[in-house]
Amino acid sequence: MPAGPAGPVVPVGPAGPAGRPRRYVMCEPRYFDVRYAINPWMDVLTPVDVPLAREQWRALVEAYRAHGHTVETVAPVVGLPDMVFAANAALVSGGRVFGSSFHAAERRPESAEYEAWFKAAGYEVHRSEAVCEGEGDLVPAGRFVLAGTGFRTERAAHREVQEFLGRPVIGLELVDPRFYHLDTALFFLGEEEGVGGGAAGGGNVAYYPAAFSPGSREVLRWLYPRAVIATEEDALAFGLNSVSDGRNVFVAPQARGLVDRLADRGYVPVPVDLSEFRKAGGGIKCCTLEIRS
Repeated sequence: MPAGPAGPVVPVGPAGPAGRPRRYVMCEPRYFDVRYAINPWMDVLTPVDVPLAREQWRALVEAYRAHGHTVETVAPVVGLPDMVFAANAALVSGGRVFGSSFHAAERRPESAEYEAWFKAAGYEVHRSEAVCEGEGDLVPAGRFVLAGTGFRTERAAHREVQEFLGRPVIGLELVDPRFYHLDTALFFLGEEEGVGGGAAGGGNVAYYPAAFSPGSREVLRWLYPRAVIATEEDALAFGLNSVSDGRNVFVAPQARGLVDRLADRGYVPVPVDLSEFRKAGGGIKCCTLEIRS
């Protein structure tokens, strides 16, 4: 069964955590556009600058590669403008692929395209029976998976993920429609011991508390007592739609407060502007699907 290279841990000084090379799957925004509205960010009357979007996407790819990460690409398909948001397509762990079943009819054909790509690469693929939107709502966090629900992914999919991957799944309720996916309200910073600790057994997250139900906020406080807390301004700038390799955090430069707090904790912010993709409710993480060995 194929698996991405784990790579060596990159040593850093005592002030900060370590990172390691990752393997990402992305899809060029050749046909990116806002042709329908399926979240509060989308407005069909707002024009998309496609050349700028492609330039921003290439800058993200270059940033990943410059930091030692591998980027593979899935070919875009005419008529699927949101296919650029690769993270929504699946959750990949241990050489197994938990494929998505999209909530919106406009996006459902994307599932077959990504499924075909993974199968051609030799992966075992299970398409979710319940509505599930991949890493948009499924965030691997150390020994378990944080799983969002409330707007897109159904709770039944959480059970499917647990049965398919054999990893504990912790459900979190999203309550603000602006943050309709978990990856717009939270991201995992790293698994290294000493980064955050707590009940998570190492590792930490950054999140915006008001995006979650009261009970889910309590769960997050219990799991991550030293979490990096984002403001509403950070969240609206898509600062929580970030990607961390355990040391470097690829983050929207508009989330200035979050950038400063990450640096204070010893992480290395890598600002990458994907502002054109916010017109569709997406950002850095939305464009990035990680293959975990």
